[in-house]
Amino acid sequence: MELKGCRGFAGWYSVLTLCLLSFIYMSSTSASEEDPPSSSSAAIISRFQHYLQINTVQPNPKYHEAADFLLAQAKSLSLESQTIEFVEGKPVVLLKWPGSDPSLPSILLNSHTDVVQVEQHKWTHHPFAAHLDSQGNIYARGSQDMKCVGLQYLEAIRRLKASGFRPLRSVYLSFVPDEEIGGHDGAEKFAKSDIFDDLNVGVVLDEGLASPNEHYRAFYGERSPWSLVIKATGAPGHGSKLYDNSAMENLLKSIESIWRFRASQFDLVKAGLKAEGEVISVNMAFLKAGTPSPTGFVMNLQPSEAEAGFDIRVPPNGDPEALERRIAEEWAPASRNMTFRLGQFKAKVSVLDKSGRPIITATDSTNPWWNLLEEAVRKANGKLGKPEIFPASTDARYFRERGLPAIGFSPMANTPILLHDHNEFLNKDEYLKGIEAYESIIEAYASYVEKASGGDGSRDEL
Repeated sequence: MELKGCRGFAGWYSVLTLCLLSFIYMSSTSASEEDPPSSSSAAIISRFQHYLQINTVQPNPKYHEAADFLLAQAKSLSLESQTIEFVEGKPVVLLKWPGSDPSLPSILLNSHTDVVQVEQHKWTHHPFAAHLDSQGNIYARGSQDMKCVGLQYLEAIRRLKASGFRPLRSVYLSFVPDEEIGGHDGAEKFAKSDIFDDLNVGVVLDEGLASPNEHYRAFYGERSPWSLVIKATGAPGHGSKLYDNSAMENLLKSIESIWRFRASQFDLVKAGLKAEGEVISVNMAFLKAGTPSPTGFVMNLQPSEAEAGFDIRVPPNGDPEALERRIAEEWAPASRNMTFRLGQFKAKVSVLDKSGRPIITATDSTNPWWNLLEEAVRKANGKLGKPEIFPASTDARYFRERGLPAIGFSPMANTPILLHDHNEFLNKDEYLKGIEAYESIIEAYASYVEKASGGDGSRDEL
């Protein structure tokens, strides 16, 4: 390269000096604008957006792309990592932050990588663009359910490592597939595996819900999902004739009965007598009847069959046997030419353990993990509301079935509940505050030393 206008050594020296200063300036400018420090808020939000932009929507999630991203984050934090496929194509990413005393029961931070479907045309912003608006809201499917939690775990560990903290107990992070379709190939197989047994887990944290007020929500149990399909049959005939016990008539009688029961349960919630997670909820998922035609349905033909599907959620303190009797005797009685079937979830998930006791996690002094959570949230300047039963279902149930304490907690205060809704979003400031909450919780859990005398913290009692 020819440098014009330079004379002698002094000229060369001046040009080189200017070039060097220019290079230093451009390098520093580039670093600050394009590659912010990993601990900066901009970098933290950027990583969250990256994770949200990976399309893991059911039924064809890009699981391996998500796994590659998570493994890269683990490498940047010097965490041990492995990928396990209990079912081909559905990886479980398992990370480990080793504790100084591996003999102590470990901490498991669980999250799922898949998200539910979207109706893209009903979103203000693309559901996988992770758009950040002028109010600081990040719009994306999974921003609340539950990619936020998975990344908050990692960011909290990043902060703890930077502070020089070393855990006494080992901390594991599991990123599982399949939760949005039951978790049977993900968390369920993981919880029943020898790999899980070897982790020596003492407590599990999993997802919770956003809170519209200033109090974080925490969950100690959840309702069991039942998928109910009721079928009615009757004589077909001309659309003008008044048949007795037609398929549609009998199905509508059942729907009316179900709706009265639903209203009675909902009245308890609206009156403030029970929380949503404490009642049996029933919602219709589909209604199927009629004879299709090229232009719609045949209007002058009464159908011989009609079906309706219902999503039912049964709380741990509910009476599943009484509910099943109600279905058989009142909602789908054989005397009205009706049958019913309860889907896969009813067969696989129970609200009771093998001893017939509700599957819940203690929220009193018998469970030191609960007390530690309350104190850690306060330490992070957060407020914890009254413990609740989760109104839906999460992977935490599979760990509770193992007899482990499992707490649902997603630190999102002052946030509308938008899981599975259009325009799901989380404000960046709430996301950053949630990282502080997890930093405090992980530090408290990983440092916990069980009492030597009373045995309050023994694993059997937990």
